[in-house]
Amino acid sequence: MLARIYQPPKSAMQSGKGATRRWVLEFAQTAARKIDPLMGWTSATDMVSGQVKLSFDTKDEAIAYASAHGIAHEVIEPPTSKPVPKAYAENFAFQRRRPWTH
Repeated sequence: MLARIYQPPKSAMQSGKGATRRWVLEFAQTAARKIDPLMGWTSATDMVSGQVKLSFDTKDEAIAYASAHGIAHEVIEPPTSKPVPKAYAENFAFQRRRPWTH
């Protein structure tokens, strides 16, 4: 049973990174999902893979938990973000560092 430790990315409806500071330990899927022939719903025989998510404050806490409980794990580092461009309103800020020119 392999577990992934990662920081979840921000959602598309989120402008800041407020809810992305925690680390998540999530179990990987061990069996393929199958489609129920009667209803057409997707189901899985593995109950741990999609239903168990543990969150931690730091990456080290998540690794320590996995090691203490004998869970094989892989750590997925978050991608580095690009610098955020300046806002248009900063062109007209009162405490501007450089004078505004055309």
